[in-house]
Amino acid sequence: MLAKRIIPCLDVKDGRVVKGIHFLNLRDAGDPVEIGAFYSREGADELVFLDITATIESRPTILHVVEKTAEEVFIPLTVGGGIKGIEDIKQLLSSGADKVSINTAAIKNPDLIKEASERFGSQCIVVAIDARRVESLKSKVKRKNEKNLSSYASNFQPSTFDFQPSWEVYINSGRTPTGLDALEWAGEVESLGAGEILLTSMDADGTKDGYDLELTKRISDSATIPVIASGGAGNLQHLFEALTEGKADAVLAASIFHYGEHSIKETKDFLRKQGIIVRS
Repeated sequence: MLAKRIIPCLDVKDGRVVKGIHFLNLRDAGDPVEIGAFYSREGADELVFLDITATIESRPTILHVVEKTAEEVFIPLTVGGGIKGIEDIKQLLSSGADKVSINTAAIKNPDLIKEASERFGSQCIVVAIDARRVESLKSKVKRKNEKNLSSYASNFQPSTFDFQPSWEVYINSGRTPTGLDALEWAGEVESLGAGEILLTSMDADGTKDGYDLELTKRISDSATIPVIASGGAGNLQHLFEALTEGKADAVLAASIFHYGEHSIKETKDFLRKQGIIVRS
């Protein structure tokens, strides 16, 4: 069994690490170069650096910050934000990134995944999926008039109805719905050659109430490539649940690490005691 990975995330805005809730209400968490170097020394398995406003501001990723971070980080570094095409990916890899994470560009041009994986290797290409839960009501009883759903609902017990969750993919840092189903999109990006999926629950992001385990499990069960669970980590138990119930290959967290609530060493010690194989 492959060791599970612990990955701190640096959401970067205007050259500073920030953290918010549901992708909003951002607060400062420090300098990305200093924080990245700290996590590298502390034994994090990898680091994710996301320039979270690059795409919506229609600009490239802040390469000079990536370069400085890469100089101080001696673990695999994934960088995302502002990627539009092959040349952007080439620049990031040349600037010190080991992998690139693409989201909006992949949805606008799915062939970019295939082209990038063929040119640079699938191990370099991470597709980020930002997903929001959508509840769809499916009645277990036959209804003659769908317009009278509210009257039917008032006449039947809740058990009569089957609430089927689904998740819609969002782009532009969670600002734009796409109409794409997250599970279907995950299958497509794998078929196009992505080497990994970075899966973020927009509903759970920043809440510290735990990962969306159902979403994580559904994607992990259907994918043969690694899935990184993201969004909602509030304590070490949440990480354990994402790796076991959610079947994730890695867990990404920000707040619990940035603000000193838990260290990388403490996290790995806890997971080892729970029987999870992690790297030393």
